[in-house]
Amino acid sequence: MLVSAKEMLNKAKAGHYAVGQFNINNLEWTKSVLLTAEELKSPVILGVSEGAGKYMTGFGTVAAMVKAMHDELGITVPVALHLDHGTYEGCYKCIKAGFTSIMFDGSHYPIEENVEKTKELVSVAHAMGMSIEAEVGSIGGEEDGVVGMGECADPDECKRVADLGVDMLAAGIGNIHGKYPANWKGLSFETLDAIQQKTGVMPLVLHGGTGIPADMIKKAIDLGVSKINVNTECQLSFADATRKYIEAGKDLEGKGFDLVSFLLQVLRQSRQQLRRRWSFSDQLERLNNIIVI
Repeated sequence: MLVSAKEMLNKAKAGHYAVGQFNINNLEWTKSVLLTAEELKSPVILGVSEGAGKYMTGFGTVAAMVKAMHDELGITVPVALHLDHGTYEGCYKCIKAGFTSIMFDGSHYPIEENVEKTKELVSVAHAMGMSIEAEVGSIGGEEDGVVGMGECADPDECKRVADLGVDMLAAGIGNIHGKYPANWKGLSFETLDAIQQKTGVMPLVLHGGTGIPADMIKKAIDLGVSKINVNTECQLSFADATRKYIEAGKDLEGKGFDLVSFLLQVLRQSRQQLRRRWSFSDQLERLNNIIVI
């Protein structure tokens, strides 16, 4: 069965490693992430943005697909199904749909409204046995139409939200969604350190994990980051594998145009690239911060 993210992240915080959240956008991505997690015996969080949920016809469809696939594949590692950057309304839709974890992104509200809405959702989520993530300080870049400039969070505001009882906290520390520009200034470890001192054992979340240098990832984990979100890396890998398949003329060979054959080939190449560039066994294990259960 699917689980909340609370226990796996508390273990990660205590063990000084991080659990990966890999966003899923269709059946193929979901299957690839689940099989890789099982192969590597690592817990995993499946992230679903509101845009991806809409594309897959709704959160109910997503939850049913993930639960059925989890059982059919015989997955034994802990798996959480998590709403990524959810609106207030989106959180309630995922609660109803059967998700095991939600993120309420109230970072664009004034802090008082963010606190009020987060407090309400914490009560509802915990009553349902779900974990909940909150956000303070915007993450740079664009996510489902929400554009952030990458402002660093206020440590005192982080404490206010953490004290509401959330299970994990995302705080802006100069990280961004999408590709990092050449002139990116890097993560603000001073801010991250101040936030951890204020929030204590609260697992912290690093959004925009794609493209952050390995040494910064390691230092972020040392300063309390217990969950790292990856989405753009998966998109780039899938797009690259698709491009190579078409450019090599594979779709013109035999029944290479068949959707199942095409997707199996692309996903095989994509998984190989992901393992080399960023996966449980590559980026995090290379940093000696991943604990295999």
